[in-house]
Amino acid sequence: MLTRENHSAQNSNLLNELARLMAGDFSNRQQSDADPKNYAHIRVFFRPLPWKFFSGIGFYSEQVYDYDLWSPYRQGAHLLVDKGDHIYIENYSLKDAENYAGSGHNRDILLTIPPDCIQRRHNCSMVFRKEENMFRGSVEPGNKCLIHRNGVDTYLVSSVELTETTWISWDRGMNVENHQHIWGSAIGPLKFTKRESFADELP
Repeated sequence: MLTRENHSAQNSNLLNELARLMAGDFSNRQQSDADPKNYAHIRVFFRPLPWKFFSGIGFYSEQVYDYDLWSPYRQGAHLLVDKGDHIYIENYSLKDAENYAGSGHNRDILLTIPPDCIQRRHNCSMVFRKEENMFRGSVEPGNKCLIHRNGVDTYLVSSVELTETTWISWDRGMNVENHQHIWGSAIGPLKFTKRESFADELP
């Protein structure tokens, strides 16, 4: 019989497993080399934040072109929340984000990020579920994660597959009026391989 204590431990194990897989430096070098016309060489960093930042398991993330590691085009903070049968990841933007550029590959900078510089991105959380040997994630339902891009209001459609060694993600912006594709890859997901694990930095 599964007691409440066992159930809680089982859930926290799921969260810890997802966190361990997420923690890393990922590159789509192989995909970019094979098809440079359609895929730039991109690095994605998910670096664990100290426990005290969220009073929980959290990450700083950075997406950057490999040729310019000090100029990320996307930065964020993320809190993992155990919801029983799935893990809910709250997403936050950073105020004055440029002050913390490089935190993905330089932990000394990451440790200077103050908790009061983040702002919740409402309706933009990700929901992750375990499926056999991987986790699948997607943006929370409702089409309410709104992003203004190219003069158009769009909603985010995002999907992720995460394994021990790979991160596959596909982000697209769809027109809120007619649901037409406005931004993001039209031909397929970005396929990343883990270059380095940061799991030993998890609190």
